[in-house]
Amino acid sequence: MSTRLNQDTIAEKKAALPDWETDGKALYRKQTFKDFVEAIAFVNQLVSPAEALGHHPDISISYNKVSITMTTHDAGGLTELDFQLAQTISNLLN
Repeated sequence: MSTRLNQDTIAEKKAALPDWETDGKALYRKQTFKDFVEAIAFVNQLVSPAEALGHHPDISISYNKVSITMTTHDAGGLTELDFQLAQTISNLLN
């Protein structure tokens, strides 16, 4: 099981991810794409990195908008895995 991060560490790691929001328990990001096809193509790109980490985000798709939420449920909050996957997702969008 991953270790839950303390609030100071969360704030420090969040500073490196300006496009993400946090409530201290989860990371959130919303992204708008040109259309549904681009939104789905982006979500499909998340499969390999999520599987490689064994860590899977909650994803919501509404036509061309993708909302991603990450938390480590078994740790009861944010862990290093959440920030690793968030960075990978940010890299895919840049």
